Amino acid sequence: MLSRVADSIYWLNRYVERAENVARFVDANLTLILDSPAGISQQWEPLVVTTGDLQAFQNRYGEVTAENVTQFLTFDPANPNSILSCLQVARENARSIREIISSEMWQQINSFYLMVKEASPGQPLSKLHDFYTEVKLSSHLFAGVMDATMTHNEGWHFGQMGRHLERADKTSRILDVKYYILLPSVKYVGTTLDEIQWMALLRSTSAYEMYRKRISQHRITPTGVANFLILDRDFPRAIRFCLLQAERSLHQITGTPPGTWSDPVERSLGRLRSELDYLTIEDVVQRGLHEFLNDLQTQLNHVGGKIFETYFALHPIG
Repeated sequence: MLSRVADSIYWLNRYVERAENVARFVDANLTLILDSPAGISQQWEPLVVTTGDLQAFQNRYGEVTAENVTQFLTFDPANPNSILSCLQVARENARSIREIISSEMWQQINSFYLMVKEASPGQPLSKLHDFYTEVKLSSHLFAGVMDATMTHNEGWHFGQMGRHLERADKTSRILDVKYYILLPSVKYVGTTLDEIQWMALLRSTSAYEMYRKRISQHRITPTGVANFLILDRDFPRAIRFCLLQAERSLHQITGTPPGTWSDPVERSLGRLRSELDYLTIEDVVQRGLHEFLNDLQTQLNHVGGKIFETYFALHPIG
């Protein structure tokens, strides 16, 4: 497969997944505000921190308000991580490989982009919930259309790898921001507000119902939520599940037997996945959840860099 084609399929899926995740945590924050007790200040800055764009936001908007943050993260064409920008790049990647992907995939990503582009940026916050729900459903529809209409060959596996690495990264960021930033004060730890916010985190990853079914005591605790979103093997948005799926697709691409490696990508991703296989949540807590997640994000970035160098970068001949 041409490196150009593999690169486009990989980033097409990463950007669709990124747009969905932005919609998830903005929508979860809107719901959180409605559920929070009176007198609790709205927490919007953590959402910008999640995407790593706080400095860019401050330079462009200055004041952190609900309207400014939702505009920046949703409709701002100058923000490369806004929903609109992500879908624009995803659509351009799809356009460049229309002869490779199915016509249904192209129609879905095109419709998805136009839906967001034509949405009104000035609509009240109370109306945005339906919009973000539509973004999430459109992302799911694209993934389903791709699975149902594209041959599950190397290109499909590059797309799967991109989607799951992006999802692992965003799950770690959402969890990290909640743990370190979202609570207005340490005095709220263990209170009703704390539990409401952990519930909002679970909902932002579509994990609330599955967490309730998995945890026998049905109690929402920080360690229980962290364990589920980091180490669960079966939940589709858990970090460990995402890395397992990404590694399986990688071995399908290379033909290397599982448990072995033949290039830097397999080595770096295999090491990261195997670390989670032998980790307990007690190990994570003892190390520090923030420190663990920060290191995980660094390793995911390292894997992404190795993917570019190994499969996508053009190397001079001779």
